[in-house]
Amino acid sequence: MLPRVAALGVSLVLLAGCGAQGDVPPEPTAAPTVPGSAGRTVGAEDAGTAFGVLGELDDAWKLRDCAKVLFLTTAAENELGGRGCEATRNGRPVPARATYRDSEFFLPDRPDERPWFVALAREPDPAYIVLVQEDDRWRVAYGPLKLTTAPPELDADVTTRVVPTEDPEDGVRARLAPQKHLTFLSDRYGLTGIRFPSGDPVRSLLTELTKKPATVRPDRLSHEIQLIPDDTRALALADGGALVFHSLKILHTQKTTSRKLAHPLFGTTLAKAFTGTSTPKSLHTTEVVQLATKVTPDGKLTTVAISRGLADITL
Repeated sequence: MLPRVAALGVSLVLLAGCGAQGDVPPEPTAAPTVPGSAGRTVGAEDAGTAFGVLGELDDAWKLRDCAKVLFLTTAAENELGGRGCEATRNGRPVPARATYRDSEFFLPDRPDERPWFVALAREPDPAYIVLVQEDDRWRVAYGPLKLTTAPPELDADVTTRVVPTEDPEDGVRARLAPQKHLTFLSDRYGLTGIRFPSGDPVRSLLTELTKKPATVRPDRLSHEIQLIPDDTRALALADGGALVFHSLKILHTQKTTSRKLAHPLFGTTLAKAFTGTSTPKSLHTTEVVQLATKVTPDGKLTTVAISRGLADITL
C-alpha cells in the first residue's frame, strides 16, 4: 500500500546550496539510524525521523562540513556535494534557501527492497524530496524539486516501488523514462519521435543547450548528457502510469584559442571559486538536473518538478 502521512505545522529548512564561513569543518556525526531494512517497510515514525536529516544537511552546508554533506546524501544530491561544497570555502556565493512546511509523506510498501519515501512539501512553493535508507541510515537522494505543474494524484491503494507489480507495463514505462530524457536532450533535431508538451521545462532545456554556444562566442562550447546511476524510483498514479524520480548530468566543455575565455559559462567568480584561476583557457562544467516525471499509461512524458544545480568546474 502507499499510505500518506501528513506532517502539518512542521517547518523545515531545505538546502538549495551552501552556507557560512568555517575554517575547519567538524567531524561528521551520525545520521538518524533505523533498524535493519530486511523485511520491513517505512512507517510514519520512520519518515518523521528521516526528515530530520534535512536539518542536519542544512547545518553541514552552513559549516562547510563537506564530509558530512556527502555522508548525508546519495544519488543526485551526493553529486552536488564534494567539489560543490569545497568551492564555498573559496568564495562561491551562498544559494538561496527556502523554509518548507505543510508536508505530506508517501510511503511505498515493499519490504523486500531498500526503504525509501517521497515527501511533498506544499509551502511556500510545492516541492518533492526523496529520502532513501542506505547502510542503515537515511540520506537525501533528490530535492527539493520545485513543482512546475499541479502535483498528480498518487494512488494510495496500490502497492508500489517501480510502480505497481499488478501492471508490469507501467513498470517498464517508468524504467524507460530516464533513457528517454537522455535521448531527447541529445537529439537537437527531434528525429527520435520523443515528445514533451509545449512549455515543458525539458523542452526549454533542450532549446537552451542548442542555443548556448552562440552566446559564448568566440569561445567554443559543446555538451554531453549522462544519466546519474540510481534505482528507478516511481510511485503509482491514481489514473494509471507513474511518477518517476531520476536525474542526469550536463557536461559542458568550453575552450578558446585566445589568452583566456571570453565568457566563462558561470562567470569569472564561480570559475575562480572552483579552479583557483580567473583566466582559464578551457573549462569543464558539470550541472545536475533532477526531475519528477509523470508517465501516462500510453507512455506520454510530462515534467512535474525539476531542480538544477552546479556540481563542478574544472580546468
